[in-house]
Amino acid sequence: MSKIVIVGAGFAGLFAARGLRRVQADITLIDQHNYHLFQPLLYQVATAGLAPSDIAWPIRGVLRAQKNITVLLDRVQGVDVGANFVLTAERRIPFDTLIVATGAQHAYFGNDDWAPFAPGLKSVDDATSIRRRVLMAFEQAEMNEDEAARRRLLTFVIVGAGPTGVELAGTIAELATRTLATDFRRIDSRSARVILVEAGPRLLPSLSERSSDYTRKALVGLGVEVRLGFAVTRCNGDGVIVNNELIPSATVLWAAGVQASAAGPWLGAETDRAGRVLVETDLSAPGLPNVFVIGDTAAVIDANGESVPGIAPAAKQQGRYVARVIRARLEHRRTPKPFRYRHFGSLATIGRKAAVIELPFMRLSGLLAWWVWGVAHIYFLIGVRSPLLVALSWLRQYATYGRGARLITGSDDGLGGRPSVD
Repeated sequence: MSKIVIVGAGFAGLFAARGLRRVQADITLIDQHNYHLFQPLLYQVATAGLAPSDIAWPIRGVLRAQKNITVLLDRVQGVDVGANFVLTAERRIPFDTLIVATGAQHAYFGNDDWAPFAPGLKSVDDATSIRRRVLMAFEQAEMNEDEAARRRLLTFVIVGAGPTGVELAGTIAELATRTLATDFRRIDSRSARVILVEAGPRLLPSLSERSSDYTRKALVGLGVEVRLGFAVTRCNGDGVIVNNELIPSATVLWAAGVQASAAGPWLGAETDRAGRVLVETDLSAPGLPNVFVIGDTAAVIDANGESVPGIAPAAKQQGRYVARVIRARLEHRRTPKPFRYRHFGSLATIGRKAAVIELPFMRLSGLLAWWVWGVAHIYFLIGVRSPLLVALSWLRQYATYGRGARLITGSDDGLGGRPSVD
């Protein structure tokens, strides 16, 4: 029986696995976590809007009905493409066909020493660590007598104005001005500064200028300071330097870029500047027809000559496509046509009751866009069996400005723990 190994249980890997559910093959899915994560809502965990269990589900539970698959909790360290083995610390897992869907990680553009001071948001651990930082900043400010130290603690800097940066800025601003407004006695949480820094000329560069302009105005209306056209030139425990100005801040969050996992070096494949493998039109690695690279790990140019964006719908489509290719090969049928990405639209939420959406046939902004955004995300929640219950829970949270996940957990590790106070 053919052996298929899938590395990574993100959108691409999981949808590839699901697409192979009726294939006569022995499938092994390997991931370093035991859960599938709905990454588009990570910022809600980071800002105390949702608990991790609301956006992550055990992989074994999601795939329990699929009898041809085995799930392994392990960390892949390399691939022997000559002998067809996936390598972990203690295992050599053989394969006839390999699917690499290992995702992406934070990119600091040569400034990796900034990472401890400016964490990014790619995992549940990142989100809970950021949640701790944000909530501890308010708690420490409440206890601090020094006004300068208080201002530093109540200054939040987000670097990068893509969807994640915009969403973090908007929700932290609302957390400070609405949710926490009556929780403290010695500080006014509404005095907190939320600063969004972007090196480019506008917010949400993947969307139209009209949507970018609307987003900037909406963020300013929430009290966010938007600084465009200036890059961060230094980041440390004191804060950041932007345009030769030191912005003292105890909480700096990184949303400025990502780079692919180590799949390129594993496979000895050519990559782009972000480390993504340059794949063939059937999403296989060049010279390795039995190895497919999908999701954020791959640089994909579709049949229309367009670069495929690194978003969840694209990853799902790639996973399904590769499953069809593998199934056709095993069943000795005609191989599907080259991969063609279908773009259904782009969307980002700015805050409560505000979002921007660009569909192929229309553009939306404001409250209606926010509702469409919410419905779309609930629809795509993979592990939810009662979407209506989730919708009602979110509606209650938003209507009452409540934050049901406002717990400070974890140890003071110096990174994701207690903000330092001078």
